[in-house]
Amino acid sequence: MSGAEDRPRSRGLGRGLSALLGEGEEADALRAEGAEASGGRSGAGPRTLPVAVLSPNPNQPRKRFDESELDALAVSISGQGLLQPILVRPAPGDAGRYQIVAGERRWRAAQRAGLHDVPVVIRELTDRETLEIAIVENVQRADLNAVEEARALAQLVERFGHTQEDVARAIGKSRAHVANMLRLLSLPAGVLSMLESGALTAGHARAVAASADPEALARQIVDQGLSVRAAEQLARSAAGKADEARTGPAPERKSARSDPDTRALEADLSERLGLTVTIRHDGESGEVRIAFSSLEQLDEVCRRLTSSAMSGAY
Repeated sequence: MSGAEDRPRSRGLGRGLSALLGEGEEADALRAEGAEASGGRSGAGPRTLPVAVLSPNPNQPRKRFDESELDALAVSISGQGLLQPILVRPAPGDAGRYQIVAGERRWRAAQRAGLHDVPVVIRELTDRETLEIAIVENVQRADLNAVEEARALAQLVERFGHTQEDVARAIGKSRAHVANMLRLLSLPAGVLSMLESGALTAGHARAVAASADPEALARQIVDQGLSVRAAEQLARSAAGKADEARTGPAPERKSARSDPDTRALEADLSERLGLTVTIRHDGESGEVRIAFSSLEQLDEVCRRLTSSAMSGAY
């Protein structure tokens, strides 16, 4: 990447795709910005290009395309045409060709529908902007599987230095959602493979994340076809057995699992921290347990608790 791409940019993360396509209130400013940067080469509105001169972006976060969904989209395009233009940029180092920034699925379906030309909007974008737009657009449209989404969000945080709060705002999700998705990447490769194939959902994966042997637990969940709720119960049971093996049987105490107020408090704390929180109590005493699967997550919890204490926010 060039040094220019590493300089701070005025564009915020996740500039609306509608603005990039020439729609909405931001579009006029973006047209002027693009024209100034490219000497007027980027068109203000859609134009038509042959599908043969478009190429996928090799760095785009989406790696899997559902064949049945492509077929269904191709049927729709055959009947109604391609209603939304594909966002492209001039292909780096390949004059006369264009690289797809957003819309690869539509491009693939248009070819299946037999279209020779498709509507496009051309924008002059850096490598960094291209990847950021592709990530945000795919995540916003729920076009990625859980592992693809997690890896895409990790790129925004680790490669581009955005905070989890920045990313959450850009994709229209909570910070807890971003934190939960990033947690998935700490799972063993076998569990990630089950996630990518659809054998496990993200909810199942979060349930096994804090267990001593997440892959064995995940295989048990898949083999038995357990729901997310049943998977969470299985994970708690496995954690309890592991604790008992280390420390011996726990003293008899009344279970708080049937208490709806306790469950609601656990859910609220889990949402705020982005980690699984379990509360056990017996009368006036008890414990709060926060499960983490990496030192980074522990650091984040400590940071949030410390900053809350320093600010007086209890």
